[in-house]
Amino acid sequence: MGDLFKLAGIKKQTVCGIKGSRFITPIDEGDLPEMRIKYKYAQNLADDLGDIPLGFRADVILDGSFIFGDFIEALIVKNNWNVIDLTISTLSFSFENIYSLKNLLTGDYVQELNIIVSGGFFAKENHPTMIIPAIYEELDIDDKFQLAVADVHTKIVLIKTECGRKIVIHGSSNLRTSANIEHICIENKPELHDFYSEFHQRIIEKYKTIRKGLRGGTLWREVLGEIEIKEKQNKKPAFTRRVKLGV
Repeated sequence: MGDLFKLAGIKKQTVCGIKGSRFITPIDEGDLPEMRIKYKYAQNLADDLGDIPLGFRADVILDGSFIFGDFIEALIVKNNWNVIDLTISTLSFSFENIYSLKNLLTGDYVQELNIIVSGGFFAKENHPTMIIPAIYEELDIDDKFQLAVADVHTKIVLIKTECGRKIVIHGSSNLRTSANIEHICIENKPELHDFYSEFHQRIIEKYKTIRKGLRGGTLWREVLGEIEIKEKQNKKPAFTRRVKLGV
């Protein structure tokens, strides 16, 4: 990296070497083991983390080229988890993230996917980038997906697996890459997961953008309910059914 003071435009002699100086030369990244200071590739991090047992916690610094969305896919696929619920709140994401999440849905790794994005992202990326239409087109599969739009700046991923894991991943990173060093914390902590899950569910319910279709018995009960309301309003049957006897 070189001399950090020189990079910052500060003459080193004005800081170091002065008796009683309150300034300390920053530690160069090269002085620390690389695997502890940063991760560059999502698959490498997923491999090193293992299966995230109960009570597990890891604090990770990410290289600016790290794709957080790829890490979510790599972690789930590597451990072959059946994810009952995958909920993500993020400021923004990319086309690549969309296709990565689609892989999890079509590969039957994720049974329910909820994403919360900021209102600014929704407005900006609708046109001309067309990311928003692509989200609906690619991820709205078999009523498994919901997109909520709210004024959020949180970057939180919740993974609830069939095998009982309740994983929380939170930090500074959005799903896509950035030119900045980012950080995430990965924890298998049920109490923390449930705390964030309740918070997210309230947002999703209020700011959801997909009206999911009713099916089977639920749909028929809704139809019957509407018929009963009309019958009471009109004071006559909503329809007449003729039965032919003696056939």
